[in-house]
Amino acid sequence: MSHRSSYVARINRVLDHIDACLAETLDLEVLASVANFSPWHFHRVFRAMTGETLAERVRRRRLEVAASRLLSSPAVAASSIALDVGFASHEVFTRAFRSHFGVTPTAWRRGAGRDWAAAHHVQLSKIHQAERKLHQAVAEAFRQDKSLWPSGHVAPTGGSDMEVEVKNLPETRVAYMRNVGPYGGVGIPRTWQRFAAWCEERGLMRTSRTMYGICQDDPDVTPPEKCRYDACIEVDSQFKPEGEIGVQTVAGGRYACTKFAGTSADIHAAWSRFMSEWMPDSGYQADDRPAIELYDKDFVMDEKTGAFTCWLCMPVRRL
Repeated sequence: MSHRSSYVARINRVLDHIDACLAETLDLEVLASVANFSPWHFHRVFRAMTGETLAERVRRRRLEVAASRLLSSPAVAASSIALDVGFASHEVFTRAFRSHFGVTPTAWRRGAGRDWAAAHHVQLSKIHQAERKLHQAVAEAFRQDKSLWPSGHVAPTGGSDMEVEVKNLPETRVAYMRNVGPYGGVGIPRTWQRFAAWCEERGLMRTSRTMYGICQDDPDVTPPEKCRYDACIEVDSQFKPEGEIGVQTVAGGRYACTKFAGTSADIHAAWSRFMSEWMPDSGYQADDRPAIELYDKDFVMDEKTGAFTCWLCMPVRRL
């Protein structure tokens, strides 16, 4: 294990712990112990590798999760949400929320949240436009890695009507490699290339295993450069973390799933269509589990176009 891989793994453990324990005490001593660093050393390492202090990270994640819940759970009082994500009082939460988002929680629910999301969509659109040529280069690299991916013809779904199935997915233990950056950006397919090569070296690609892409953040709330995406493969209970490869559990439960066929440059737009066209009339709402891309046994990649197939799965509950 390289020194850098060890550091990446420790930082990822801390980030995952923060999200899983927002209502708990998340001070320097607690989080340094999760990373197995001394508090003094860990504070410097964390800031150098993430661009945030620990306090800034904890505060941002509490506010982002609260912002998402304010919209997904309109019947739940803001004060209750504030306590659930770790704020000591509604007053402290309101001040922090206004400082971060520029509006009160009440204004966020009344429409400011949609304005914030729209600004993020514009920002992402500019990023995707700037990376268009880079996506073509990455797709070419994928086509050259023929030994890693099952091949077959893929007809892009494009603007065709979405067929959505609501089903229960099992809880699954996975190994993962993380990318931090814009959803729909070139960092994600590049991470898949690296991760698939790592899986191949260890024989994980030689047996039929389900693979997942986990979107750990809400792109309507989290800045594009801070969004986390995990490339994952199913592993058994004997698998141990290795280098920057961590282990986590994909949450089971009810998901709304639709088939995607296209390139890495198309997948963010497909997610946007899913949320804007199907969700409002479905009788469902997204819950707090991460959205996932499911690459099952039918996964293939088109050698000519770089298009591939997967299922887009949004965790849902009844309105």
